Amino acid sequence: YVRAQSSFADNQTKTLMVGDLFGVFDRRGDFRTLGSSRQGLFYREMRHLSKLVLGLGQGELLLLSSSVRLDNAILAVDLTNAEVPSSGSENRAVRTVHFHRSSFLWANRCYQRIEVRNYAAEPVALELILEFEADFADIFEVRGHHRTRRGELLEPRLENSAVTLGYMGLDGLRRETRIELNITPATISAQQIRVPLGLAPGEQTDLTINVLCSVGGEAIAACSEADAVYQLAIQGAVLAEVEILTSNEQFNDWIYRSAADLRMLVANTPEGLYPYAGVPWFSTIFGRDGLVTALEYLWVCPEMAKGVLSYLAAAQATEMVPAQDAEPGKILHESRQSEMARTGEVPFGRYYGSIDSTPLFIVLAAAYFKRTGDVQLLERIWPNIENALSWIGTGTAL
Repeated sequence: YVRAQSSFADNQTKTLMVGDLFGVFDRRGDFRTLGSSRQGLFYREMRHLSKLVLGLGQGELLLLSSSVRLDNAILAVDLTNAEVPSSGSENRAVRTVHFHRSSFLWANRCYQRIEVRNYAAEPVALELILEFEADFADIFEVRGHHRTRRGELLEPRLENSAVTLGYMGLDGLRRETRIELNITPATISAQQIRVPLGLAPGEQTDLTINVLCSVGGEAIAACSEADAVYQLAIQGAVLAEVEILTSNEQFNDWIYRSAADLRMLVANTPEGLYPYAGVPWFSTIFGRDGLVTALEYLWVCPEMAKGVLSYLAAAQATEMVPAQDAEPGKILHESRQSEMARTGEVPFGRYYGSIDSTPLFIVLAAAYFKRTGDVQLLERIWPNIENALSWIGTGTAL
């Protein structure tokens, strides 16, 4: 006999990512620190939510199934109740209430829609409980780096249907996580939201939870769920202009999965598209990874190569900085925007400790020009190419 609440598979995780925002969920669509300290919602390399657990005041929620959609856009989870007291009866309605929970990310927001339907032949009354915490741990802390000092956790701000958690970092930036609920009445505290629900036989109700992350008082643009889904589709369109079809369905599935994974990793920067190195711990700009990816994908999407070349040219080293392994002409190895990078606790704000990023920059520039004939870009980055060649010519690269 194996209890449904006790599954060895619960240590599996599901990942969603859009730009500088990514979430590492468990199979229920929750973030939990117990059992996996690396789950959470991360924005700009800071964990803005370390716990987000959906439960009931009466019994537990049991997992039925969960999966990430093939395009990596939505995590869909199906749950049911262990037992819920039936309204006006001593009987207990077990596995008669269905919970469909869908999560997706856009910009600096995590959207969760929860559809609750009563399949029992009698009314049920239940209390939905959302537990949350925000430890505002730097991504290097989450990976195991010990810090002697940390910033200050701020007093939560409570509203009728929202709560805002805050942190003042050692880098002088204020980071906030705002959790909004679209349904009232609700009882809100610093770590919990409780929502009473009453459902007639066959009745369904929907609620949404929006988690908004902000850094340094940045503006949080209003965006509906429908608009976010539309923008997500537009973002991937430029990478999907070339379609590959073969007579082998398994090979087609492999191609589709590869393209979907790449679309998830590509971020919009001020200089253009840039493929991040990997999620979760390398969800940032790496020189070598971006150059190799852009080179391999050049025949499909030259816009990616243009973005990579433009970004790395703008970030090229111009002086000797031993702590960053920087020398004039070298191309970036890694760039970070976390609190620890900004305070100098780790040297990766801009780090140039790579031997091959610089020659790969020249190789990609030549291949991009051969592919596109884009004279304007080549003229703009030509001084950067000369500086890179000069660094290689000094013998330092050898």
